[in-house]
Amino acid sequence: MKNSFYRHPSAVIDEGCKIGDGTKIWHFCHIMPDCQIGKNCNIGQNVVVSPKVVLGNNVKVQNNVSIYTGVTCDDDVFLGPSMVFTNVINPRSAIIRKDAYSKTHVGKGATIGANATIVCGNDIGRYAFIGAGAVITKTIPDYALVVGNPGKQTGWMSEFGHKLHFEDGIAVCSESGQKYSLQDNQVSKII
Repeated sequence: MKNSFYRHPSAVIDEGCKIGDGTKIWHFCHIMPDCQIGKNCNIGQNVVVSPKVVLGNNVKVQNNVSIYTGVTCDDDVFLGPSMVFTNVINPRSAIIRKDAYSKTHVGKGATIGANATIVCGNDIGRYAFIGAGAVITKTIPDYALVVGNPGKQTGWMSEFGHKLHFEDGIAVCSESGQKYSLQDNQVSKII
């Protein structure tokens, strides 16, 4: 049985990719071989998904994003318009470094804002929030709010995308009522 996904007629989908049910692939996209795209994803206009990239379920990729080999995104990740992943630390046009691709993992529920740059080899934690235009040069912890160039952590975010305000190591999300604990500079949700 074939998967049921939408593909705009201008999109190019190479042989050998796996695309989940309910996914939508819009204008002028190129989905390359051996990549995996989960269910109910939205791949915006002019997006390239390179070989061996893995996108979980319900990933939203906005317009003009290139997702290079070595990138893995868990479920519910948001990639903002024109954000950038790199995959080689020291690129040179005349030197082929396909064997030197660095991996980048984006954790469940993370948001990467418009025009942000993620330097390869730096993972993004679960539910982290990378502000628009930030340049990420180090690994980012779960729930962290990071802005600027170079990216600096300025706070913590809830799973609903609201800034958390901690008192005595406890914060409550204003929208969801979820409680969070801050210990040893790590946030965890209180069940």
